[in-house]
Amino acid sequence: MAGSPGTTELPADETGIAPASEARTAGLGDPGAADRLLIQRGLFDGPSPLVPEDLYSVVEVGTARRERGGVVVMPDSRLSTNTYFGRVHATYWQRWTDVTELEVSLVVSGTGRVRVMASDTNRIPRIVAAQDVIEAEAVALRFEVRVDRFTDGGGLWLELGTGAGELAVSEVRWSVARTARPRPASMVICTFNRVDDCLNTLEALANDPEALAAIRTVYVVDQGSDPVESRPRFETVAARFGDQLVYLRQPNLGGAGGFTRGLFEVAGGPDADADTVFMDDDVLLEPEILIRLTAFANRTRNPMIVGGQMLNLLHPSRLHISAEYAVPEKLLAGQPVEDGMHDAMLLGVDEEGLPHVVERRVDTEYNGWWACLIPAEVVRRIGYPLPMFFQWDDVEYGYRGRAHGIATVSLPGAAVWHADFGWKDWDEWHRYFNIRNALVTAALHTGFSTRVVGAKLTEMLAQYLVGMQYGLAATLLQAVEDFLRGPEIMADGSAAAAAEIRRIRARYPETVMHPVGEIEKDFRELRVVRPAGPPGLPRATWFKRVTYLALDRAKDRTGYVTAGDAHWWHTSTFAKAYVTDMSEQGVRIRTRDRVLAAQLAKRAARTLRRLQKEAPSVVESYRAAMPELTSRANWARLYGVDENA
Repeated sequence: MAGSPGTTELPADETGIAPASEARTAGLGDPGAADRLLIQRGLFDGPSPLVPEDLYSVVEVGTARRERGGVVVMPDSRLSTNTYFGRVHATYWQRWTDVTELEVSLVVSGTGRVRVMASDTNRIPRIVAAQDVIEAEAVALRFEVRVDRFTDGGGLWLELGTGAGELAVSEVRWSVARTARPRPASMVICTFNRVDDCLNTLEALANDPEALAAIRTVYVVDQGSDPVESRPRFETVAARFGDQLVYLRQPNLGGAGGFTRGLFEVAGGPDADADTVFMDDDVLLEPEILIRLTAFANRTRNPMIVGGQMLNLLHPSRLHISAEYAVPEKLLAGQPVEDGMHDAMLLGVDEEGLPHVVERRVDTEYNGWWACLIPAEVVRRIGYPLPMFFQWDDVEYGYRGRAHGIATVSLPGAAVWHADFGWKDWDEWHRYFNIRNALVTAALHTGFSTRVVGAKLTEMLAQYLVGMQYGLAATLLQAVEDFLRGPEIMADGSAAAAAEIRRIRARYPETVMHPVGEIEKDFRELRVVRPAGPPGLPRATWFKRVTYLALDRAKDRTGYVTAGDAHWWHTSTFAKAYVTDMSEQGVRIRTRDRVLAAQLAKRAARTLRRLQKEAPSVVESYRAAMPELTSRANWARLYGVDENA
């Protein structure tokens, strides 16, 4: 065989074939590889037929037979792993870890060429190592690659090519030197009445022993009225984990209370220095994420929050966001960082013929808790999450970390599939927590300009009222009024607020979604009316719509509005509008009510005046209460745990 520098052909056994086992490197749970830390497996297909295999490997020329752990490249063909899951995103390793060199090992059979490829911010590929393989039989290869030219961007991947023969490749392992005993990690799944989703996640993990080896304990925190343990399937799945699975029941304290329970249990157990991986219950799990998150966290120069990324479940080839920031004073989260990718297609090539991959390193300011690793050192330094129930709990924790010098990375190639955010309607009960908790975050981590905050709230209310979203306006006002009550609103973990906002919203008919088949109307009333276009002068348009409301005028008395057209400046032209819910599962019926609009407008004026007057003292009260709210003692009280018993 002819090879490049940095290539090692492992010694052959008596038959002249290198043993396949010598190509292995071990994960955190494998004590047999004391000198290597597995950071990534080379996978050629996904964990489910629901996801495209081209997210893992791409056949650029000819044909190949791809399986999860290996591939057979047919004659006169070429396959590349320069894909979202297939490449090692080396730029993140160079920026955040102490790794300067990594190794890729693989087992090959047949005839062909193996290349290790690299790229940079200019997206131009280069060859960093290569090996020709001739009539090999389960030969183990190793390539050593420097991680030294990826500061701003770039990655590493394999390219497999053939001529007249076939080439089979399997057991691809990317690893780094193990410099110290790896910290253990535990995983917490917070679930609420999503029994099948939770069991699917557990089953996917149990089906991948190598990924499961990266985790010491799996906590399932069940807060639902339909318990996971009530299903016969749970007993079967739990038996596969044995003592590695801990199942906990507790009252519903939202995602904040569920995930924090994992931190609480880890810190109070024998592995108090362990990392904790948060995992949503309603994801399609890629078990590989556990290997990649835990390995990365074990080699960072300083303790940091290591976040996984989110791909859209309904559109599995699209990346939700690669890096994000929030503007709490404007109640905005999920804003894409400049040069980042947002709702991005990860398949195919661009106009230059280059693949859609995460090439440039973009630094995030926080990471969503669909999948996120929190080191024990971080909890000791900044405390536990706030008892916010859910929404903005992950944002607040990320910014609290930043205030203490703790960075967050959103690691490409470490991801799960989660329900698309774009298919969730804004007018839902949880919008209360989105608004209230954004205000709390602004109080804790900004100067809290009452002018900026007040202007944003006024803008939102003005649009809701002319757009006939009275329940949403009431939701916003309740959120602001509860914020002004101060930190006492979180004394019960915000459980009472969750129940109360549902009760409030039940008074407003347009907050209810109806299956379209249940709307028995003359089809002429359900005629789709498209908007003319966005207003050139939004402020003037709004005043015109207020006139429509005051005089009960309408361009169309009734009409049907598609979800994508449901802007305030369009829905406000109707006296009654049938609006598609963003989930596309039904319809909301918005009906003009001038009396109700006037009542809500008066309440809004009073509430916003209170905000201007009371905000300075309220902000100080939240800051003063922060140490107690985020303490272990407070969470023990909420969980009903007596740690002195």
